[in-house]
Amino acid sequence: MQELAKAYNPQEHEDAIYALWEKSGFFTPENLPKPPAGGRKPFVIMLPPPNVTGSLHMGHALNAAIQDILIRSKRMRGYDALWVPGTDHAGIATQNVVEKMLKKQGVSRHDLGREKFIEKVWEWKEQYGNTIIGQLKKLGASCDWSRLRFTMDAGYVKAVEAAFRHYYEKGLIYKGKRVVSWCTRCQTSLSDLELEYKDEESKLWHIRYMIPGRERTIADRDYIVVATTRPETLLGDEAVAVHPDDERYKGLVGKSVILPIHQREIPMIADAAIDMAFGTGAVKVTPAHDITDFEISRRHDLPLRQIIDERGKMTAEAGKLFEGAKVLEARERIIAELEAQGLLDKEEAYPHRIAVCYRCGTVIEPIPSEQWFLKMDVLAQKALLAVKEKRITFHPQRWEKIYTDWLENIRDWCISRQIWWGHKIPLDGETDVLDTWFSSALWPFATLGWPKKTPDLEKYYPTQVLSTARDIINLWVARMVYSGIEFMDREPFADVIVHATVLAKDGRRMSKSLGTGVDPMDLIAKYGADATRFGLIWMSLGGQDMKFGEEPIIAGKKFLNKIWNASRFVGGRLGGDISCAFPESPRIVENAAMIESAHAAAKTITESIDAYDFGQALHIAYDFFWHTFCDKYIEWAKTRDDEETKQTLGATLAASLKLLHPFVPFATEALWQHIRKDDWPQQLMIAEWPNIHE
Repeated sequence: MQELAKAYNPQEHEDAIYALWEKSGFFTPENLPKPPAGGRKPFVIMLPPPNVTGSLHMGHALNAAIQDILIRSKRMRGYDALWVPGTDHAGIATQNVVEKMLKKQGVSRHDLGREKFIEKVWEWKEQYGNTIIGQLKKLGASCDWSRLRFTMDAGYVKAVEAAFRHYYEKGLIYKGKRVVSWCTRCQTSLSDLELEYKDEESKLWHIRYMIPGRERTIADRDYIVVATTRPETLLGDEAVAVHPDDERYKGLVGKSVILPIHQREIPMIADAAIDMAFGTGAVKVTPAHDITDFEISRRHDLPLRQIIDERGKMTAEAGKLFEGAKVLEARERIIAELEAQGLLDKEEAYPHRIAVCYRCGTVIEPIPSEQWFLKMDVLAQKALLAVKEKRITFHPQRWEKIYTDWLENIRDWCISRQIWWGHKIPLDGETDVLDTWFSSALWPFATLGWPKKTPDLEKYYPTQVLSTARDIINLWVARMVYSGIEFMDREPFADVIVHATVLAKDGRRMSKSLGTGVDPMDLIAKYGADATRFGLIWMSLGGQDMKFGEEPIIAGKKFLNKIWNASRFVGGRLGGDISCAFPESPRIVENAAMIESAHAAAKTITESIDAYDFGQALHIAYDFFWHTFCDKYIEWAKTRDDEETKQTLGATLAASLKLLHPFVPFATEALWQHIRKDDWPQQLMIAEWPNIHE
């Protein structure tokens, strides 16, 4: 046996080891060695498809490490472990990237036309779209790359068309004019889940709406005061609303007030949606420019007067003084006019959250628009019952509330987008495309060949586990649940792991723009993939968010050297005579204790992995290897030369490499390749997991 180097150098081993794994074909379950008696049970995970525009970030790295731990451990336990990878076409994001590229060349998509522009997107995708796939391989992800999927592949397009037609023929998809969230930069509608919110120091303006026919007296004012954060929408007001239980306005409900500037009478109405504690308790109702106001208008049969257009400019309905002005310009003019007419009661500082486009950051304008919608009431109930009846379980359970709260208060889903890159709505003459999340909602079964009844679909659906981030519980998880029930008559997975968020050291979200983002590829280049995986999983305890620092990764590097040096010692001590089997009836107390500890560690590590407590599993494996095996047993064994001790020493090392492999696969595989005998499994990743009762 060739002597190992004195320290583990990941740069010398990782690429070669990954090439060995890929060449073997063992990432594909059909290529695994002969199954045990009774065959293999499937264990399936679908990789949450990253955007083709994306590169690996710390959240991706943590999530991929979690999934790889599950897949590798199940593969070693005799399962047909299938991890299906893929990428999402990411309609708005990808179109923005390609448009920016073209802009540098002095060309717009309109110059090219739709067909040529789509060709450019495909060219970009072929050149850059698999960047993150290569990065996942660098991390050690053991996905079945032969089953790599893309949401714009021909087969997937057919699945999306089939889903749309199913919903449409069932009467669940309809077209109608409703107020939607509109991005004036991307020139498309967005669903409520595609909005991001940022805090802004704004103002609350208190505006006087005159009451016709009243004499001005000290005791009985001739106006009411309405508070608003958006005075620019005043010109589209169709009512002033108060809560039905608000005693302050009992005598005014059913009467009229005069809309400032335009001087037209609008009704005072009562609606339970009004918050009595906001401002004065009286609010303006602008049906065309607020989604809540739109719902109020439908209950009270109010007209829809659009005063802001798709470009974010004031329309002719706003009046000659304001027509053509941008929204913020119109705000300034309206405030000046209110002051001139003595109708601005007061203004005060007011912290305000504004909605912005999740892709370009432009402030959202709610406007009326003709769009396609998916009815959500029945579908939402199906998804709710799946969790309430425990057919799907969240880990940690607290994330279930985000899921149920959204489904219990859901609106119909605006599924059409006014962009060019994506799945065209499958009706004649329709130029819109479907929301990206419409196609990704089909991921657990469309990737397996649906709507065809393929062998993969029959064998591998439903999957077992989904691991994902909290911010797409409603964007993606809930939509996959009701889609799976609707099209496959079964939930798409049984368990949802919501992994921790990796925060910057100061506890804030990582941000490239603020310089607090950490690139996992830099960590891999510096410390190796195993140490990076170790550090992320080591910090992942109890589902709590983690403040990232390099210390756990450095600790991982030291641990890898401990594994390496212990293996070097055992290999040198035993030469090529290492056994994977423990002595059946050990006579020496220390050996019996070592074997018992190894079995106990295997049991608790397995139980922790099965409970999705990966940090705990790694801590147990670390303590067992470093303290029980190395510090105690190896030190004791250095003075022994009997066969029982040698067999125990070699078998404990082999078992340790197996238990550690899902967490640090490269170094353990490199060591396995160094110490393995001809009758051992040719790769550690297909070696049998240390014996425990399943």
